[in-house]
Amino acid sequence: MTPDANILIVEDDDDLAYTLQRSLERRGYKVNRCASAEQLRKATFSPLPTHAVVDLKLSGESGLICVDYLHKQDPDMRIVVLTGFASIATAVEAIKLGASHYLTKPSSTDDILAAFDRGEGDAEVQPANRPTTIKTLEWEKIHETLLATDFNISETARRLGMHRRTLARKLAKWQVR
Repeated sequence: MTPDANILIVEDDDDLAYTLQRSLERRGYKVNRCASAEQLRKATFSPLPTHAVVDLKLSGESGLICVDYLHKQDPDMRIVVLTGFASIATAVEAIKLGASHYLTKPSSTDDILAAFDRGEGDAEVQPANRPTTIKTLEWEKIHETLLATDFNISETARRLGMHRRTLARKLAKWQVR
């Protein structure tokens, strides 16, 4: 990544966003921040960002909306999605919408910069050798349904055939961020 890169951070956790911004600025990058999809749509950047780090779970709207918006603004922009909870469904959707990489939190600044530099996939990566647990399958189904309902808890619970409070307790246990 060139030192003249202009990086946008879309993150609603002020502490994390500030820490990442400081770390990137110390390395010589120009950094802008937004805390929500709404703030992103209202922002004007000069010059446009060349790279973006987008949190998947923002207050209000999904970070996938930001990925789609940024990709439509500049299809060449390198976008890395950060998430506190990884799922196959969101990883696939993020890539389809224009993200170039998908990382789980906690990720260091070095991890993010390395993700920006990775242009191609690695066919030599070995699949995980552990069996999928029922909890993982349940979480992926919940998350897939959350994504389909635009993170509407009541509608997700209805589609999954469970009580809304039960779903809320499960989500609280997994600390969705």
